[in-house]
Amino acid sequence: MKKLFIAIASISLISCGTQLPEIKPDIITDSTLHDTDDPAIWVNQENTEESIVFGTDKETDGAIYAFDLNGKIIEEKTLRGMKRPNNVDVEYQVKLNDSVTTDILMFTEREREQIRLFSVPDMKPLDRGGFKVFQEKRENEWNFPMGISIYKSPKTGKAYAIVGRKNGPKTNYLQQFELVPAGDHIQFKLVREFGNFSGEKEIEAIAVDEELGYVYYSDEKVCVKKYYAEPDAGNEELSCFGKENFNRDIEGIAIATYKDGEGYILVSDQQQGTFNVFDRKTNEFLFAKNLGTTETDGCEVYTGYLNEKFPNGLFVAMNDNKNFYFYDLSKIVKAK
Repeated sequence: MKKLFIAIASISLISCGTQLPEIKPDIITDSTLHDTDDPAIWVNQENTEESIVFGTDKETDGAIYAFDLNGKIIEEKTLRGMKRPNNVDVEYQVKLNDSVTTDILMFTEREREQIRLFSVPDMKPLDRGGFKVFQEKRENEWNFPMGISIYKSPKTGKAYAIVGRKNGPKTNYLQQFELVPAGDHIQFKLVREFGNFSGEKEIEAIAVDEELGYVYYSDEKVCVKKYYAEPDAGNEELSCFGKENFNRDIEGIAIATYKDGEGYILVSDQQQGTFNVFDRKTNEFLFAKNLGTTETDGCEVYTGYLNEKFPNGLFVAMNDNKNFYFYDLSKIVKAK
């Protein structure tokens, strides 16, 4: 959810209970074997047409699938044999040492109670087999990682993993780890615990606004919650918004940004089958869109040119039929 640029024209929401017009996807990906959950978009800076959409297949014999922009599986980039991979994110130019950087893919591997970390696009492991998390209480699903997002600080250049879990305490539900360069791999250092939890359902979706320095997560039965992303900026809850705009479960979050701090936060209304759009600065509800997906968990957005099919950007949404839907962004939003 990295440095994404978007412009959206204001659209009035059709009155409550009225069916929104359905927007058809441009691409439906090849099917996975089990249960899709969360996507991430890696943009190839040298040739955007060779960008990759990664997506989790959430099962004991799961995988991180790699898709090209036509939705076809790239087998040589797909990571198989993962134990219930849940959420995934990417980051660019992360330090391995003082002179070497790499783009990275990071995801939670729930049944192994760990985070995995690979370089992109060569898909080499950088974690020496994985990093265990939430080991202080290995009961009641407190030790099962789920949501994850990467924050690269504009102030320091340091990268951090912000991780949630299947179940947890009413406070300090999330943990934040600094990614420490170690030559040919990356180590993890716990720097912070934060985040309130209502105790209802769970917290899965996490997204970071790097430019403005905020982290958002879905307390699924309550609201979208907002905190500072810098580990030393304070742990107070800054906002709790959107409850009245969702039918039941509040799920995936994608943050679209453009210059001067403007932008939008797009959030899946899972049972309603729509996406609610909030103002990036004020967190005010703006409108909803019906993309024709069912039971959407994760989503992601990129607003730059990729290819002729996606000249205005790409929105990716998980669909409950073992696949992901790709949309040209101009179908969903209009540039100012």
